[in-house]
Amino acid sequence: MIKVNNKKAISRLSWKSLRANRNRNLIAIMAIMLTTVLFTALFTIAFSINHSYQQANFRQVGGYSHGGFKYLTEQQFEELKDDPMIRDYGLRRFVGMPSEPPFNKAHVEVSYSDATEAKWMFAEPVEGRFPQEGTREAATDTRVLSLLGVEPKLGAEFTMTFEVDGKETTETFLLSGWWEYDEAVIASHVFIPESRVEEIFERLDTQGVDGITGTYHLDMMLGSSLHIERDLNTILERHGYQSNTKAEGNYVAIGVNWGYTGAQLADSLDPMTAITIILLLIIIIITGYLIIYNVFRISVTSDIRFYGLLKTIGASGRQLRRIIRRQALILSAVGIPLGLVIGYAVGVLLTPAILNQLNGVTHGQFTANPLIFICGAVFSLVTVMLSCARPGRLASRVSPVEAVRYTESSSIRKTARKGKTKVSLCRMARANLDRSRSKTIITVISLSLAVVLLNLAVTFTNGFDMNKYLADKVADFIVADGNYFQVAGQFWNEDMEVSEDVISEIHKQPGIENAGRIYANTTSVLEFVSEAFYRSKWEIWNDKAALDMMVERKDRLPDGLLADQVQLYGMERSPLDKLILLDGDISKLYEAGSKYVAAVYSYDDYGNPVMSSHWAKLGDVITLRYVKEYEYYNRNTGEIYSEGNIPQDEPVDARPIKYEDKEYEVAALVGVPHTISFRHYGADEFVLNAETFVQDSGTDSIMLYAFDTTDEAEASMEAFLSDYTTTTQTSYDYESKQTYAEEFEGFRSMFLLLGGVLCGVIGLVGILNFLNAVLTGILTRKREFAVLQSIGMTGRQLKGMLVWEGLLYTLGAVGLSLVISVLTAPLVDPALSGMFWFFTYRFTLIPVLGIAPVFALLGICLPLLVYRITARQTLVERLRDIEG
Repeated sequence: MIKVNNKKAISRLSWKSLRANRNRNLIAIMAIMLTTVLFTALFTIAFSINHSYQQANFRQVGGYSHGGFKYLTEQQFEELKDDPMIRDYGLRRFVGMPSEPPFNKAHVEVSYSDATEAKWMFAEPVEGRFPQEGTREAATDTRVLSLLGVEPKLGAEFTMTFEVDGKETTETFLLSGWWEYDEAVIASHVFIPESRVEEIFERLDTQGVDGITGTYHLDMMLGSSLHIERDLNTILERHGYQSNTKAEGNYVAIGVNWGYTGAQLADSLDPMTAITIILLLIIIIITGYLIIYNVFRISVTSDIRFYGLLKTIGASGRQLRRIIRRQALILSAVGIPLGLVIGYAVGVLLTPAILNQLNGVTHGQFTANPLIFICGAVFSLVTVMLSCARPGRLASRVSPVEAVRYTESSSIRKTARKGKTKVSLCRMARANLDRSRSKTIITVISLSLAVVLLNLAVTFTNGFDMNKYLADKVADFIVADGNYFQVAGQFWNEDMEVSEDVISEIHKQPGIENAGRIYANTTSVLEFVSEAFYRSKWEIWNDKAALDMMVERKDRLPDGLLADQVQLYGMERSPLDKLILLDGDISKLYEAGSKYVAAVYSYDDYGNPVMSSHWAKLGDVITLRYVKEYEYYNRNTGEIYSEGNIPQDEPVDARPIKYEDKEYEVAALVGVPHTISFRHYGADEFVLNAETFVQDSGTDSIMLYAFDTTDEAEASMEAFLSDYTTTTQTSYDYESKQTYAEEFEGFRSMFLLLGGVLCGVIGLVGILNFLNAVLTGILTRKREFAVLQSIGMTGRQLKGMLVWEGLLYTLGAVGLSLVISVLTAPLVDPALSGMFWFFTYRFTLIPVLGIAPVFALLGICLPLLVYRITARQTLVERLRDIEG
């Protein structure tokens, strides 16, 4: 065989071959385009969701700087800000916060900030400007102005009362600029000049006792967001500082912006996560491969005689593969750009609908990130190259003699089977599909893949169990101080108690049932724990040096046990019944004055109890110390201070001098649902009977009031509480179960939409593959059909045979989908239940059975439509057609 080495000839042959098969080229371009649409739309949605999700995270964090150093001195700030790893920096100095009405339900901070920091905090004036030095000016958002009853007008005067390092001050400002309040941002800001900051500090003689007021906060942008914490520590080490323990004199606190998903992924990327990502990418590539491979395979088998003739004149297998690759690249040059444009448009159209279902992502934003188009093009091109590889090998391996004799009715490795069977249209259709089993199998798989994914999506979304999701939301309504519900609010204290007058007003409304008070104490109750347990609880957040210092400062009993703070609940019967019982008998706490407690255990994100989270076990007799009076002393010198004369710059500790010890038996181990808990992690927790709590602790402070209503009264109670906490008792707020139900439905709808989009795109791939199989099958057999008709086969019989072929394709896909769905069911349950704690697996085949009539209709209509188009030629023209 003579090897021809002529690239120009190869290029010309590729081009001429393409021009000779325009209809088939159109199908190939559509296949490549649709595959690119699939990739680009998915990447657009993924990047846009990620972008919007990050923006939502940034607003919750309070800014989009990569991270920063907290509570610096001026000298430390000046030293660190010029480090070469810092690409840009911003400065902020905290002054104070208002907490009294009208700001009791709003997190507002008064501070100085430079323009860069304000921009990163989404707090740039849209009207006016930043306050100028040496003036009484201030800039703030519309929420602060609305709460103060001030119209957003430049030059408007407004007055605020707020605490500065524990000292209250009232200040009057002139509005220099303002911006619209963003509900997603957890804090509002009032920016004042640095000169005014210094004047307030000097007038109040503040010493920065809280460790925050007046300090310098240095936020920054680094070169990358992948390893923020590592880079911040590197900067500190270069300047002789560290962030591990406060025990050392060179300690500097760092803050990492957890809103960057890249940083989260880099920190949490384990082998399983990496494998999952790789598997997802492989599935995406396989989806595109199914359609493009079939197009090129059919194209090669249709042109197999042409490739055989090229071999007879000396073309090598390598050159034939090059012809096919060149054709693929030419077709890709048309299909991929079209797919990128259409895919991006589809992604942009779908992203808002998806983002509308994402709780908390209130600022959906599109992104034209170049990576969308790069990834879409690369994935499509890789898929095309993979798809044409096997057809290329088929063309290169066929011998000239086999190629000349090859038809779709005889594969390259032809086998013959004789037998006496009754001929029917169904049998003829089945025999036609058997001619090229690989094409038939790929077409059936591509159709069934969409059905299996649809069934999985429906199973997934139907498995979202609202009862499980709302199990933690144990009451229809919860009423408490407004600060109790604040994400960034202060820890609960007795100043936030619910008054009996408010409870009395609530009970004037109809339909209340299962109501109960929850009392609380977080400041004056101590427990006694082993040093080993104490260290195990706090070693997560502290290194050994810090832990040693914490242990040293704890009071010890003679037996070595350490005195540690306790968070104590007192619950009436209704909330006691809402606790999650792990072990024991909660009914022992029903009796007023009973000396029983329930030890509170924590839960992980999947609703599993963490049995190492508490030391008390069932049946233990524990001692709680109720402290009546503390003594303040210098831990270095032992000097005792009176309560009103405690120095701010000395190492002062407190120890109980008047107290009463009470013993209780642990009657139950429980979990407290989040909605009726303290809502912050801290000390170990115990639950007492309400009357026992009031009697032993000496306090009757109610943390919250929880109650249910009848279905008929739910809407009226919602309206009453909304008005009551807005107009009458403005320091109070409430939560309702309906809020969480709407949140759940939004979450479920988001996944249903995502699954529907994915199934829709993959379904289009399958249908196009089916159309391609039918179309090319009919086109390549036009001469064969004409021969059959010339020897007596009627047009009706021919159409019947084609309909049977279509039905066998589609019904085969439905059958395969049923088999796959049944076989994978045992794997789906544990996988999804492990990912979502509120998931309850419910096996279903309804989507598969529901799609069967649609597929049957496709199997009937598509072959008839294609045949009608091809039958426009006369019988003589089709007999002369050399392509058959």
